[in-house]
This record gives sequence, structure tokens and C-alpha cells, in this order.
Amino acid sequence: MRAVAAAASDHRGRPWRCEGLTDLSDRASHPCGIFQGTPFSVFAKLATGADGVAQVTAEVRGLALIRELSGVTTPVPVGPGMVNVDGGALLLSQALPEKGAGAGLPSEHRTPEDYAAIGRALALLHRVRGESFGLTAFDGFYGPLRQSNAPVAPDTWASFYAERRVLPMLRRAVDSGQLPARLAAGAERVVFRLPELCGPDPVPALLHGDAQQNNFVSVPGDAALIDVAPHFGHPEFDLALVDFFSPVPGSLFAAYREIAPIDPGFPARRELWRLAGYLAVVAVDGGSPFGRATLIRLATALGET
Repeated sequence: MRAVAAAASDHRGRPWRCEGLTDLSDRASHPCGIFQGTPFSVFAKLATGADGVAQVTAEVRGLALIRELSGVTTPVPVGPGMVNVDGGALLLSQALPEKGAGAGLPSEHRTPEDYAAIGRALALLHRVRGESFGLTAFDGFYGPLRQSNAPVAPDTWASFYAERRVLPMLRRAVDSGQLPARLAAGAERVVFRLPELCGPDPVPALLHGDAQQNNFVSVPGDAALIDVAPHFGHPEFDLALVDFFSPVPGSLFAAYREIAPIDPGFPARRELWRLAGYLAVVAVDGGSPFGRATLIRLATALGET
């Protein structure tokens, strides 16, 4: 709290006092919450451990990149957006005016128009184009897992997706001891076939990178992006993740199509773009009930049921 108050005071240019805390840790993988204050409240997320500083640094840089290139709504950083603390780092931003705050998880109080706002935000993000797949500026994280954004040769989406997303997650899942050998072999077969399965190469688009629906905050008339892992890639990668954990209404995709097209072949490729995410869950949490359920989804995606 002292670190938050000091950063908010510097940001404001005069003393800022905390008036209370709303704990949001049950909605995130890190301890986080909103420190109430006047004239603004502060969202704070604590990342600890060996990669804590690196995780917050990557997220702050990712949000800044998205703001600069796309203009899509992201949280306003408090000061530089990060404060080092004992054992890790705090990510700090001005708290967003979330609709239905306190009503539970976002999916429990969103309206079809809220989902449409997510679709529009993604479409505007994807209108930003890059020269190659990946991101030379910096690497990032997918949850707690480091991921390289370095471009590959040849510069195709199939090559990047294989070398920088699927294969690293496959190795981690195998090393965790939670991935059955038959599923590992099935994933390897899919990687070998990626050039034919991925379809035509798109122009590299700026991606959220972890676009499951809870990584958007519904604010009045808009959707703000949080927990980003940006790089340039296939727009379908983001579209496949919005309903990774729970369904979304068609209004999201309809609003997206008002700004950017969705290829008719996308539904057939949706599970392909989820492959890296499934493997990441197995690597991190494969022994839990959620991890075991993810193994079933992975087996279905691979045709190994």
C-alpha cells in the first residue's frame, strides 16, 4: 500500500491517500485489487518470483505498444506503470470504470453490446499490420510462461506458430509429466502438417496474444484490453481464444465483421489456434481438475479420443 500511495502521489503531483481496497485476486492468476482514492483509484497487480519483474515489464511495454499503434483502449499507467517491490514488481494503472463492478466474473454481467465492444476492439487492433510475423521489440509471457516473439525463417505464419508457440509449449507440457505420450505424438503430427492446415498466409496483424474474454474489461461504450501478450500474427489466433474458457454470443463476431472480415474457413481452424493454449494449461496445471478437462479438449482437437 505504501508503494501504491507513493506512486499515485508522484503521478498526481500531490499527496494521494488510499481510502480502501477491493480485492480482485479471485479473478486473476496474481494477487491484485483496486486501491480506492480521490481523484482516481489505482489498479495494482503483484508479480513475484524469478520472473516477476520481467512479467510486469513485458505487460507494461505491451500495453504501451498497443496504445501507440492502434489507439484501442488500455488502462492508463500510473507513472511508469511499474514499481519494484521486495520479491517482485507491481503493475499500476488508473482503475477502469468497469460495468457491473462487484457483480462477479465479467461473463456474468456482460450484455450482447458489451461483447460487441470486444469484437470492435479486436478488429481495430487487427487493422494494424506488421512487416513480419512475431515482434522484434521484445519477448513476452503467456500466463507465467515465457514466450519468444523473435521472427523465424521462412517468414510464414505456419513456421512462426510452430517454432514460437506450439513446439515450446509442447516441450513444457512433456517436461511437466502431465501429457500422455499419445497426445504428444498427436501434437507433433499436427506441427508437421501446419503448412497445409494453416491455410493462406494473412498479412501479419497486431494481436492481443491472450484474448480470452476475461482479458477485456467492459467499460461504458467500450472494451479495454488487459493482460496482453502482443505480437504480429494471424487474426484468427485471437478470435479462437475469446471463447477459450466460456461461450460468447454472436454479437462479438458480428461487430468484428463490421470492421474486418473473418475467413469462412475459420471455424474449421479454431481448435488449431487453441493448441498452444491447451498445451500451456497442461504444462502449468495439468494435474488439477481444470488441467485434466483440458487434456480431454486437447485429445478431441487432435482426434485422439
